[in-house]
Amino acid sequence: MSRKFGLSVALTTPFDASGNIAIGTMIKQAELSLASGCSSVTLFGTTGEGSSIGTQERERVLDAFLGAGIAGERMIAGIMADSVENAAAQAKSALTRGVRNILLAPPFYFKNVSDEGLFQWFSAVFARLGDEARDIIVYNIPSVTMVPLSVALIGRLRDAFPGIVTGVKDSSGDWPYTEALLKAHGDLIILIGDERHLAKGVRLGGQGAISGMANFVPREIRLMAEEGKDDPRVESFVPELLKFPVTAAVKAMVAHISGEEIWLAVRPPLVSISGEGRNQLIGAFDTLFRSRAA
Repeated sequence: MSRKFGLSVALTTPFDASGNIAIGTMIKQAELSLASGCSSVTLFGTTGEGSSIGTQERERVLDAFLGAGIAGERMIAGIMADSVENAAAQAKSALTRGVRNILLAPPFYFKNVSDEGLFQWFSAVFARLGDEARDIIVYNIPSVTMVPLSVALIGRLRDAFPGIVTGVKDSSGDWPYTEALLKAHGDLIILIGDERHLAKGVRLGGQGAISGMANFVPREIRLMAEEGKDDPRVESFVPELLKFPVTAAVKAMVAHISGEEIWLAVRPPLVSISGEGRNQLIGAFDTLFRSRAA
């Protein structure tokens, strides 16, 4: 693997008519993403509806990916659990299968918790992992969790757990925070989750991205994540996506690009966006991206 993290697709999860994970379709999407320049696939993240996927399902997916020849070093597993026991069990299951990294979100049921409380929670997860603990990317996405990870907390975690806490995925969308994170902890793997800030973040030392948009424009996102090249089309399309619930919107775009309607399904409590909404989104995408072929 290269020194820099590069681009990992935040792989979306397809569900069949019975609500089960369509693992074959998911593997096909992963293989297409890797062939299109992504260095890895992130399973069970926000775009992958990870908080709706149980432990046994996760293990079936990981085993199927390994069986399909997708090496563990090309996979990252997202963990979104409130209890220390569940977070550690899911992380250990993935780490023992050889995944490259764990993307670990903070507990999100309790709000207005202190940095001290969060430090103790992460510490307890790592203690349960024991010798298995390694390559943890902590996940800052306060728009979803309502639990921001302060720059100071990240500093405390990295100092207490060297070689375990190795990176941060910053999906805050808060550029001053991102700048402060890069300045204070630029030797960690800092991943930029908001594609509008991706290229300039990489130019300031960010090591890449875990990106939902990489599901449908991987080559464009790769140039931003690996080379720090601006792409005004990508930056203009992000607000169009954010007019809708982002996971359902990404799935609508994958369905549009692939021509496979299976991608439209989401698990409750999420719902698919309307046909009118999909048409609006596709129209914005085609205006920005399809003209390049002319």
